[in-house]
Amino acid sequence: MTIKEELQGYWGFVRKKLESAKVKIWSVIEVVTPEATYKGVLLPRTDMGDDKHLVLKLDTGYNIGVKITDDTTIKEIGYNPGLYAIPEIEVEFDSEKPNVFLIGTGGTVASRLDYRTGAVIPAFTPQELFSAVPELAEICNLKTKLLFEIFSEDMRPEYWIKIAETAAEQINSGVDGIIIPHGTDTMHFTSSALSFMLKDLPVPVVLVGSQRSSDRPSSDAAINLISAARVAAFSDIAEVVVCMHGHSSDDYNLIHRGTRVRKMHTSRRDAFRTIGDIPLGLVQNNEIKMIRKDYRKRKKQGEVELDTKLDPKVALVYTYPGMEADIINHLIDSKYHGIVLAGTGLGHCPKTLIDSLKGAIEENIPVAMTSQCLYGFVGMNVYERGRDLLKIGVIPCENMLPETAYVKLIYVLGHTKNMEEIYKQMTINLCGEITSREPYNGYQILQGGVETNT
Repeated sequence: MTIKEELQGYWGFVRKKLESAKVKIWSVIEVVTPEATYKGVLLPRTDMGDDKHLVLKLDTGYNIGVKITDDTTIKEIGYNPGLYAIPEIEVEFDSEKPNVFLIGTGGTVASRLDYRTGAVIPAFTPQELFSAVPELAEICNLKTKLLFEIFSEDMRPEYWIKIAETAAEQINSGVDGIIIPHGTDTMHFTSSALSFMLKDLPVPVVLVGSQRSSDRPSSDAAINLISAARVAAFSDIAEVVVCMHGHSSDDYNLIHRGTRVRKMHTSRRDAFRTIGDIPLGLVQNNEIKMIRKDYRKRKKQGEVELDTKLDPKVALVYTYPGMEADIINHLIDSKYHGIVLAGTGLGHCPKTLIDSLKGAIEENIPVAMTSQCLYGFVGMNVYERGRDLLKIGVIPCENMLPETAYVKLIYVLGHTKNMEEIYKQMTINLCGEITSREPYNGYQILQGGVETNT
C-alpha cells in the first residue's frame, strides 16, 4: 500500500507549516521550538488528530508528538520512506487441506507493525496473510477477494447483496468454507442479512473482526482470524456465524448464530454475545467444541440457494419517554415501507404514537415490535398498552433482536407487500432469529468467563 497523500492526516495550522517547509510524510526533519530541538521521521496521522501537533519517529524508535506554534521552525534534512508493504510468503497448495475463501469488506483483517516507521501495515492477499498470521497456512488453502474498503458504519443493504452473491458463487464452486472479515460495529446486521439470503447452506460462512488493532499488545485480530479459519475449514456447521473472543483473555473464541448475536460492549474483546440463547460452540486450544446440537450440519455436496430480494426502505426506531408522533408521521410522509420499533419492556410505546402507528398500518406500512431490553420475549397481551397495539395490527416479534427484526423486515418486504403475509413471515422462525424459549442461564454460559456444565 502506498501513502496517496503527501501530508496524510495533517490539516489546518500544522499543515500550513509543513507545506511552507516543503516537507512530506517520511521526510527526516529538524523541528526547532522555543523549548527544544527534535529530529526524526515525519509520520502520517489519523484524520482524528488536531492541527497543532505533528508526529515524529525518533532514532531511538519512539514516536513523539511535537506541538507546533508560530515560533516553530521546520527543515527537511533527509528522506526515509516507509516500507508500506508486508512481506509475502508463498505457500504451496496442499490437496490435503480444506479450501477456504476470504471476502474482504474493509478494515484490517490482519496486520503487523512496522517498528521503524510506526505504520500499521494491512495484510490481505493470501501471501500477506500467511506472513502476518503464519498459523493460517497450517489450517487451509486460502483465496481472497476484496469487495469493499469501507468502515462498518457505512455498510448498506446493497453491499449485503454483493457479499451474499460472492459467497454463493464461491460455495457453489466447491470451497469448504467462507470467512468474512468485517468491522465490528455492524457485523451483527450483516450476519443477520446473510442468514436470510443464503439458504440451504452446505458449508459455514464465518464473520470475524477485531476489537483492538494489530499494533496493540492486546490485539485480538490474529486469534480471531485463526479461530474463524478453523471454523470455516473444519467445523460441521452449515450456517452463518460470528466467531469472536468469548472471554477477555485469550482462553477461547465463541461461535454465535448469525441471527442471535449482538455487539454488547464498545471495547472489550469479548464484546459479542449470543442473546437469549447459548452459543453454538467454541474454539479452544485449536479444537472446535460444539455446545449445542440443534444447528444445521455441513453437507458433502449441495449448492446454496441465493435469495437477495430486499426492500431497504425500513426504519428502526427506539421509543423513549416524551416521544412525539412526528417521527412516525415523518416516516409515513417519506414513504417508508416498514417500521421496526424497539419498544420498552414487553413491547410498549407512548400513547402519543398510537394514532400515527394506526395510520401507518392503514397505509400498508407494517409496524413490528421488539424490546429494547434485548433479553426476553415481547408480551403484548399482558398490559393494556400492548393489547391496544395488537388491536391496531402491530406485529409482535417474539424475542427477535431489534437489529435482526430490522433486517428481517427488509428481507420480507423484498418478497411481499401483502400485510397478512408480512405478519405471518415476521412471526415465524426462518433461520434461528426466534427461539421457542430462552434457557435460564442463556445470558451467562461461556460469555464473560462463566463456564458451562453442558
